[in-house]
Amino acid sequence: MLAQYYSRFRVSERLLLTGHSHQAWPDVSFEAQQRAWLDAAEFVDEKWDRAAEEAAHVQAGFRRLLGGADGDIALGQNTHELVTRLLSALPLRERPALVTTDGEFHTIRRQLDRLAEEGLTIVKIAARPADTLAERLAKAVEDRTACALVSSVLYETAEIVPNLSTVAAACDRHGASLLVDAYHHLNVVPFDVHALGLDDAFITGGGYKYCQLGEGNCFLRVPSGRTLRPVLTGWFSEFAARERAPGEAARGERSGTVAYGDGAARWAGATYDPVSHYRAAAVFAFHGEHGLTPDRLREISRHQVGLLKRGFESVDLDPAIARVEPIADDRRAGFLALRAGNAGELCRRLRARGVHTDCRGDLLRLGPAPYLSDDQLRAAVSAFRGIL
Repeated sequence: MLAQYYSRFRVSERLLLTGHSHQAWPDVSFEAQQRAWLDAAEFVDEKWDRAAEEAAHVQAGFRRLLGGADGDIALGQNTHELVTRLLSALPLRERPALVTTDGEFHTIRRQLDRLAEEGLTIVKIAARPADTLAERLAKAVEDRTACALVSSVLYETAEIVPNLSTVAAACDRHGASLLVDAYHHLNVVPFDVHALGLDDAFITGGGYKYCQLGEGNCFLRVPSGRTLRPVLTGWFSEFAARERAPGEAARGERSGTVAYGDGAARWAGATYDPVSHYRAAAVFAFHGEHGLTPDRLREISRHQVGLLKRGFESVDLDPAIARVEPIADDRRAGFLALRAGNAGELCRRLRARGVHTDCRGDLLRLGPAPYLSDDQLRAAVSAFRGIL
């Protein structure tokens, strides 16, 4: 039983069906946070050398989850920090259009809506039906497009978006960039950059959900050979640059311009709390020790989501009250979505019965996690039946 390794989150005592939003952290992460504090006390300002070692482990962990993808893995405290840094590097004067969908998470949705107020052209494509989303998005990409931004799994319903290589090909034809938000994909459904035809795509995601890394652990995968110059740039990008001779230009840059570090350092921000990387490195190591690979986690997830789906369908609900969102089983990612007009009320009543879920609009989302038992999932279905 995995639950014994998550004792501080009391996962065996609580029905935490919020695995799609915030999974529990294994106990090793508590020990890692203590080690971060002790390193700070011991090494003071020289702790950053230790922090860099932890960050390298985190970069390696994310790279493995991307199928060993090449390119650079830039780290950030959240995806918004990294997405806005990418947007600031795009040629928006010459290409003032961004193409996206109406099913993106708030990180992208809110920021693009605000940029629209400042005069950028934001083209929004309907996210559903997801079967044809990639093709419709690809058709919207043209020569004025700076970037297409799309999720590989829709955050409201957990539906996997197929054929994103079609969007990648369209972006390549028109000289645009592609950003794929893989947050709801990573570590619950295997994600292989090369197999998906996304070698030239920027990929973003993080550890707050299925990776169990907690806050402060997000990444931006940058395709090989990209030397964009983010306008939003932090002084951590200058560490390597400070070692150059006065007036020496960075590789590929003009003398007298702002210097950037090489590789992932090009996308660096500024001073951050390194505790998050200690925690994440420990959790990645824990997953490796216990064989919690993306393939194994997908197997567990499909079993758990399938159990929930069959359980809720057995309640024999009036579809006008609530129904399981119809998605093919192999296209459903890490949680089960129920469409209900009173989703918020159902969520509150479930919480009163000890079942932790969440809702988005008229969708009740139930996300299991590998440390939950089948009996706990059946108890959640029983609680739902009791509410009705």
